[in-house]
Amino acid sequence: MSDLAGRRVLVTGVLTAESIAWTVAERLQRAGAEVLLTSFGRARSITERAAGQLPSPADVLELDVRRDEDFAVLAAELERRWEGLDGVVHAIAHAEAEAVGGGFLSTSAAAAQEAFRASAFSLVQLAQALAPQLRSGSSVVALGFDAGRAMPGYDWMGVAKTALEAAAAYLAAYLGPAGVRANVVAAGPLRTPSAAALPGFADTADRWAREAPLGWDPDDRGPVADAVLFLLSPAARAISGEVLHVDGGFHRALRPGSA
Repeated sequence: MSDLAGRRVLVTGVLTAESIAWTVAERLQRAGAEVLLTSFGRARSITERAAGQLPSPADVLELDVRRDEDFAVLAAELERRWEGLDGVVHAIAHAEAEAVGGGFLSTSAAAAQEAFRASAFSLVQLAQALAPQLRSGSSVVALGFDAGRAMPGYDWMGVAKTALEAAAAYLAAYLGPAGVRANVVAAGPLRTPSAAALPGFADTADRWAREAPLGWDPDDRGPVADAVLFLLSPAARAISGEVLHVDGGFHRALRPGSA
C-alpha cells in the first residue's frame, strides 16, 4: 500500500510476534511507514524482542494505561522524535480473571471498572494526549471484537468492547473538525497470547470456523492487519465513526445449514 510511505504511526498492544498489533506494525513498515511501539513494565522486554523481529527494528516507548501520567510522557517523547503523527493503533485490552470466564453476575465493580478503563477509556486518553500532534488526514484505529452479541465467557470484556465502539464514535465527532478520523476494526477470534488465555476461546474460534460464510482461520492475522492499514491510509479519507467487521461475515450471516 504505497500511500503509507513516509507516514508515522504509533502502534500499541504488541507483546509478541503473534500479536495482531505486531502484524499491523510489520505490514506498516513494508508499506513504507515509520513505526513506534509501546509497552510497559516487565512486559516491555518481551515487546522489545518482538520489535527486533520487525523488518526494521522499532523502538518501544513506555505506556501503562493505568497510569495517567504515562500519556503525557508518551506525548512529549513523540513530539521530541516526530514532527506530527499520521496514525495511532489502539490494541490494548485487559480484564481481571473474575471479569471473564462466566462470572458476569458476580464480578466486582472494581474489576468491571478496570476492564473499562484499560480496554475502552484508554483509547480516549490516548487520543486526548496525542491530539495536538495528529495531523489533518491522520487516523485513529482501535481493535475490537463483535460487540453486537453477548459471547459466552467474554463477559465484562465484551461490555468494554461495546464501550470502545461508542468511544470511537465520539472521537470521530470531536476530532473530525481537525481532519482526524477514528474507527474500529471488529475482528473475529484470533489466537494471540492474550486471547488464547480467555476461557472458552477455543470453542468460539471453532464456531467461527464452522459458521462464518467465508470461513475463518484463527491463526491468520493478515486480514485484520490489512483492514487496519486501509483505515490508516488516505484511501479511507472519508470514513470515520465506523466499525469495520473483519470476521468472515459471521456477524451478518451464517453458512447455510448452520445452527
